[in-house]
Amino acid sequence: MSAPNFRSPEFLVDHMRRIMDFYFPICINEADGGYYNEYRDDGRITDRKTQHLVSTTRFIVNFSLGAALFGRSDYRRAAAHGLDYLQTAHYDGDKDGYFWVMDGRNPRDDSKQCYGHAFVLFAYASAAKAGLPGMAEKITQTWDLLEERFWLPRDRLYAEEFSRGWKPVSVYRGQSCNMHMTEALIAAFEATGEKRYLDRAESVAHRICVELAARAGGLVWEHYTKDWKIDWDYNKDDPKHHFRPYGYLSGHMTEWAKLLMILDRYNSRPWMLERARHFYKSALANSADLENGGMHFSFGPDGRLYDLDKYHWVLCETVAAAACLAERTGEARFWQDYDSLWAYSWKHQIDQYYGCWYRITTPDGRRYDDLKSPPGKTDYHPFGACYEILRVMGNLPGRAQR
Repeated sequence: MSAPNFRSPEFLVDHMRRIMDFYFPICINEADGGYYNEYRDDGRITDRKTQHLVSTTRFIVNFSLGAALFGRSDYRRAAAHGLDYLQTAHYDGDKDGYFWVMDGRNPRDDSKQCYGHAFVLFAYASAAKAGLPGMAEKITQTWDLLEERFWLPRDRLYAEEFSRGWKPVSVYRGQSCNMHMTEALIAAFEATGEKRYLDRAESVAHRICVELAARAGGLVWEHYTKDWKIDWDYNKDDPKHHFRPYGYLSGHMTEWAKLLMILDRYNSRPWMLERARHFYKSALANSADLENGGMHFSFGPDGRLYDLDKYHWVLCETVAAAACLAERTGEARFWQDYDSLWAYSWKHQIDQYYGCWYRITTPDGRRYDDLKSPPGKTDYHPFGACYEILRVMGNLPGRAQR
């Protein structure tokens, strides 16, 4: 199959449509509510009970954005179906907050994770943009919950995790949940126009990308102690840890570049473009696979690669960042990277037969297994990347003008 024009709006919209076709309508869980979370390459569902907070909320985001983009009332109903499960199953009516992992309608892991709550805010903001009723109130309620439970005023960042009863689970502090909180706060601003969300997003971004990065070789380190000192050894013996891998993550560097360019559209600051350029350039310099194409996953302070595999979300976030930087700067090199990474992904990371992206492949582009979509994936990264690229190109409403 010949490669398409990856900059074409028709290609991007069609790719998003194919992603939705893989999951919908089989993802709708009529027995327990919510969505089925686990799929093999051919779309077979192999777990009908696990419902992860990240999957529930990411499906809501995809269906909400898809409802507006495609004019699909069935996607709007699918988003509402997930919102009902989010509010009646994930939500802890006794102690507030949202359970991390469900087994049907019962909590399997009742911890309260900042990462998950960031996506709760993102889900409500996306649903509000799709015109679902009651979402403005839910955005406000979630903001209030985050302020009361997760926000650390002295540190100007969000705490990581608590027990069901809001006791600290560990002293760990992480940048990843704060990065996704920035993403969610931007969406809340876009949905409501309330400046407090944009101000907080900018504040968190500056804290991570400027202040803390200055202590970490100018890049975004993942793991910190309770008082936000860099923990250089956290999970060094487990570099492929699912949620907290060791090292500098190339995909988080480019994801921050994308988010900084979105912030730059709304309230441009010189440090935003400077940091976005630096993160993007550093990610490619340290992780680009010059032999096989694509990007490796992580590298250490010593410059050594710690995880050489190819992760779908890293490629997705990088093509989105490349488009954002190309539009912002007018520099052709970013479009060249964009085309090259799409071409690699088209050949090695995207399933041309059944659809969607393979989650992880070997350095030379081979799959490890046939588990295409475990809990948490939902192909939110490629769907969202295409959406942002369309917005950058001016093919969606709501693109902010500088």
